[in-house]
Amino acid sequence: MTTIQGINRVFLLACAPFVGMLIWLLFVTANIPIHPWSTAPAVPVSFQQESSALDGLLTKATTDAAQTKTIIQKYFELYEKSTAEVTAALQSATAQVAKPGIIYDARITAKLGSPIRQASSGNIDLKLFALSENNYKGYALKVNLKSDKAIKLVLGKDKMGSSETTLEAVSRYGAIAGVNAGGFADDSKGKRYPLDTTVMNGKYLNGFFPTKNDTIFIGLNKDRQLIGGKFSSQADLDKLNPLMGSTFVPTLLKNGAKATIPYQWQSSPARAARTVMANYKNDQLLFIVTDGYDESGNSGATLAELQDKMQQLGIVDAYNLDGGGSTTLVMGGSVINRPSDGKLRPLATNFLFFK
Repeated sequence: MTTIQGINRVFLLACAPFVGMLIWLLFVTANIPIHPWSTAPAVPVSFQQESSALDGLLTKATTDAAQTKTIIQKYFELYEKSTAEVTAALQSATAQVAKPGIIYDARITAKLGSPIRQASSGNIDLKLFALSENNYKGYALKVNLKSDKAIKLVLGKDKMGSSETTLEAVSRYGAIAGVNAGGFADDSKGKRYPLDTTVMNGKYLNGFFPTKNDTIFIGLNKDRQLIGGKFSSQADLDKLNPLMGSTFVPTLLKNGAKATIPYQWQSSPARAARTVMANYKNDQLLFIVTDGYDESGNSGATLAELQDKMQQLGIVDAYNLDGGGSTTLVMGGSVINRPSDGKLRPLATNFLFFK
């Protein structure tokens, strides 16, 4: 067998399957069913029905919204009414609570007469009254402290050993009023120092001095309440939380009762210009100053007379501050009383009041 014959045989064997399949396709008929294409029946759509349904939903939503709005408005009106009623009730209750205090203040003020000067602010209320008694004349300054900024105890020219008049201190600080404070002691060089225990801004300026020769501390605590009396130790005074204060003598009233006046203060001098710091049961303060025409002891008030007057006015506690030529009351930029020295005395300490 030649090479060409071998090649032919290979091609014949390779093509045999395909030739057999072709012959089979020519003689066999395949029946493949083909179904015709059909569509589902159309569902009729009514736009009018859809529109009506939508309109109904919108109408219901509008009605529901209106009802909701009405309910909210009613609740809001009820809330406003309730709030107004609660506010009115609180105001009424506040007024009722304040009413006894207002009545009490009216009563104690009526005993002083009609004010000749007054000043008021968010910090302080000041009312000045004239006193005209059988044996002396003077003034009463009623003080309602509303804040810690309303009052200050100051040194003369803000320095230990310095001094200035009450009017100078009032002018320098821009205060609305001022009253002389505690006693003083002069050294050999002419410097003027506060007498014994003096407290400013809660601090002892020159240490604590126990009571000696009936001296008393007179001042305010950190709640702006009047404190005073004899103290044998700093611990005793510290229990009262002193904020400011100075020293002089003596105590005049304690809890509305007269204190015993030391003998030497009953007669030396018998009469003089006086300055008294006192309080009412509502913690308002009263400063009384009396006029004196000289230092002879023949003009001014006795301490016993001031005790009587303060009991008549309803005072609780009262303490005698430095008097004589030191007695000074300033209000509205002018000196109210008549200084017994014939001129203002430079002092170591002064109480100042601020609007």
